[in-house]
Amino acid sequence: MEIKDKVIIITGASQGIGLAAAKHLSKLGAKVVLAARSKDLIEKLGKELPNSLVIVTDMRKLEDIKRMVDKTLEKYGRIDILINNAGQGSVGNVENINIDDYKRIMDLNVYSIVEAMQMVIPHMRKQGGGMIVNISSQVTKMHIPSLSAYSSTKYALNSITMTARTELAKDKIIVNMVLPKMTSTNFMKNSIGSDPKWMSGRPMPKVDTPEIVAKDIERAIRSEEAEIIV
Repeated sequence: MEIKDKVIIITGASQGIGLAAAKHLSKLGAKVVLAARSKDLIEKLGKELPNSLVIVTDMRKLEDIKRMVDKTLEKYGRIDILINNAGQGSVGNVENINIDDYKRIMDLNVYSIVEAMQMVIPHMRKQGGGMIVNISSQVTKMHIPSLSAYSSTKYALNSITMTARTELAKDKIIVNMVLPKMTSTNFMKNSIGSDPKWMSGRPMPKVDTPEIVAKDIERAIRSEEAEIIV
């Protein structure tokens, strides 16, 4: 899919991969919708990016997701691409996982994404097609101690993505995913739980910048491939 003039919703647009993607896709001519909880940060970003729309959104709240979709349609009349980027990490061994915390990250990393997809699919079908890009993680290709809760949410997302890709192909709605490796974001700072020794005894992996991942999101959009492993 081409990017110029497309209406693209980006969740978690206030920092990290979402911020980099918003800037990159805006430079390519997209009309970016900036959705995040951090009002000050996305309003500042909105002033920097032409043809952008700022919508303060807490993806854990269904009414916020609905408002995000409604306001986008109100301004632009269509939604060409939804990038589900908002998410949260979790660190801790299986035997110590706090179930309430686990439910919180499932709510954001899985349930909110399904709800956002359900909100945009009817509109994309009506307009003749669209695209949904889900941001997963390369942890789903590994088994890293202390990341079981987080990785399980991304495993679930992978399955949802690939199943929806098959289900929606007939409607010309492309669903795919990008799987970044460790990225220089506030992932650890914003994660639930604590395990300072989780990387102990393992070599430090190569860390990508959010800008590198943003270019791979571009590649996912243009190529329409099922998965892009960064």
